[in-house]
Amino acid sequence: MELVTRKKFKSGRLMPWGKGTVVTGAKGFVYLCGNTATAADYDPAGKQGGRFAGDAAAQWLEVLGNIKADLEELGAALENLVKLTFFVRGPFPDGGVLSSPNFRLDVLDAFFAEHCPKHCSYNNPPPSEVIGVAALAQADIVIEIVAIAALPD
Repeated sequence: MELVTRKKFKSGRLMPWGKGTVVTGAKGFVYLCGNTATAADYDPAGKQGGRFAGDAAAQWLEVLGNIKADLEELGAALENLVKLTFFVRGPFPDGGVLSSPNFRLDVLDAFFAEHCPKHCSYNNPPPSEVIGVAALAQADIVIEIVAIAALPD
């Protein structure tokens, strides 16, 4: 299997997301559900539990750890990531999602520096999008991440 992520440049500057990833020779793909930092007692049907008491950085770390574990359980790994989608809950003080204290590129980079350095924003991360939202599944959840990875042959 080969994954080639093209770097995204704007006016000669490297952007912190990839332009696109070309996958060849994979035996399939892993499409993860949206991952949040809900507690183990979360029961969406019973509308109870699931609170996560923690700041945005703690939630990002929890979610990224969940994604790593889910990928490994399903036969892939962080290095097989093809695309990420970040749903970031407001506030958006300057009108953009990147201005929210809940958007934590620093935590994302620190996690990838430890677990998969090729995906750091200053290297060659997978393509992604950042979407600002008013709410997520629980009132205190500030980040949800959806991941797609290639399944190695």
